[in-house]
Amino acid sequence: LKYHPDKNPGDKQAEDKFKEASEAYDILKDSEKRQIYNQFGHEGLKGRGFGGFSGFDDIFSQFGDIFGDFFGGGGGQRTGSDLRLDISITFQEAAFGAEKEVEVSKHNSCGTCEGSGAKPGHRPQPCRTCRGTGQVIRAQGFFSVQSTCPDCRGSGQIITHPCTECHGDGQVLKNKTLSINIPAGVNDGARLRLRGEGEAGPQGLPPGDLYVIMHVSAHEFFHREEHDIHCRMSLTFSQAALGAEIQVPLLDEGKTQVISVSAGVQSNDTHRIPGAGIPQLRGHGRGDQIIHFNVETPKHLNKRQKELFKELAEIEGNPIKETLKGFFQKLGI
Repeated sequence: LKYHPDKNPGDKQAEDKFKEASEAYDILKDSEKRQIYNQFGHEGLKGRGFGGFSGFDDIFSQFGDIFGDFFGGGGGQRTGSDLRLDISITFQEAAFGAEKEVEVSKHNSCGTCEGSGAKPGHRPQPCRTCRGTGQVIRAQGFFSVQSTCPDCRGSGQIITHPCTECHGDGQVLKNKTLSINIPAGVNDGARLRLRGEGEAGPQGLPPGDLYVIMHVSAHEFFHREEHDIHCRMSLTFSQAALGAEIQVPLLDEGKTQVISVSAGVQSNDTHRIPGAGIPQLRGHGRGDQIIHFNVETPKHLNKRQKELFKELAEIEGNPIKETLKGFFQKLGI
């Protein structure tokens, strides 16, 4: 390989490209990892030691046909075009999975001519211009130039009696309702691959695939970091100083959990609830829920509260008129 470190000593860029190719090869040769990548894309391999490459398209553009045989390359059977569908899902749907119905508009193989483009009872004929190869060669001086046949547009066939349903295209545009199974634990931007749900292939060849890209809506209370979720809970002065038991909302809709807050807790201190986070994608267990505390300074005090704070200040040896005067002025005391 031209990017091998031995051939490029000291070249960091070549070293990185060789590492990407090695990681891609490790996935391609492992049937389980390859299946995960095919269904979930690069997102599904996070946490499995594969973070150095962005995808196989980038690898193939750099390394040509090195991995072509893994995907049936090298002039293999053609398929229809792949399609992309972007959908929005809620935070809870991403966490716990869901089934969504979507409508996709795509070209399907014509049922009348079975994708051949020819009227029933007739068959496509070999193109006389390219003799069925789909390519023509023209001599220009000392050179020969090969290009796509202009008559059959590369198919190698001519439709002499077009199908009346698809007008010789072999395909018809239709809407199809699909049921998408969203697995628990997907992240924003995750990709699902639905095999055979793309555009129909030319002349009855297999269809392409449909790639579903998921966009996860933000949650009003939680935010996600990998498989952990974070939230903020406010505490009063007395709760922070004396300790308390408070009720915390959980990600599982409608559920709460009572936690004990230690006396003397400060703003930005945290409390962790194990196993209350996001389920592992294609794995076992869940992340944690991490609560960040915020000790609130009271803005409005009644007469009794003012007296108690003044008494506390005296006990602490910090008279109001000196150290804490400015503080209580901010509170309107």
